Amino acid sequence: MILTECLTITEASGFDRLILRSGNVSGSPFVEALIPPALYRVSHHPTIVACHCEGTGWKFWGDSNLKSKFWGRSIMLEPVGVLTLEFEDGEVFQWSKVTTSIYNLILGKLYCDHYGTMQIKGNREYSCKLKFKEQSIVDRNPHQVHGVVQDKNGKTAATLFGKWNESMQYVNGECSIKGKGQESLSEADLLWKKSKPPKFPTRYNLTRFAITLNELTPDLKEKLPPTDSRLRPDQRYLENGKYEMANSEKLRLEQRQRQ
Repeated sequence: MILTECLTITEASGFDRLILRSGNVSGSPFVEALIPPALYRVSHHPTIVACHCEGTGWKFWGDSNLKSKFWGRSIMLEPVGVLTLEFEDGEVFQWSKVTTSIYNLILGKLYCDHYGTMQIKGNREYSCKLKFKEQSIVDRNPHQVHGVVQDKNGKTAATLFGKWNESMQYVNGECSIKGKGQESLSEADLLWKKSKPPKFPTRYNLTRFAITLNELTPDLKEKLPPTDSRLRPDQRYLENGKYEMANSEKLRLEQRQRQ
């Protein structure tokens, strides 16, 4: 249960590397669906995305429809959808993402914040509730997350605390984050810590893991199907900083997609 909670926090931590770059490619990458087009189609407006992946002993899938509200200098994003994580022993956890707001879209330093309550529901013994604290103008300690893991009887099995852009810790049982409970925090166990950025950061602030996802070696190229996204020329141009060529190639691909 605690490790599942850790997964939900790492999803939020990726927003911390957002930057505003010049020469941006218009629109967003299209999604290829390996299913009959007569039955399904990709939705651009509204933006609906879906995912499915499998590993040793687990499966993860979900879909999300993003609702947005523009406030002039900021935009609020409300994800609508459920994410599911299933283990091979039959244990299942489900949750929905919290609200995200991006500020200073026109002037100033661009930054984002996550806030709201996330319920991680399990089909067996434990469930978790995480509260993402909304950042205020005078807040000197932003990005805080507090939560509890409870059994089906409502008893607290673990208390979680930390920051979604830095690290998360936990203590067994119930613990107050304020006042006398601070003494127990010294005995907390580290659950997750954000990896250090690469020594030579890329123009997109990609992590060490993310920067390898588009890697294409000669031996790998021979094994990939022609629909693999790593073969997309517009994506390769974008990665290499050739924005005009990336935009032209992307428009060409989208026009062919509509034919």
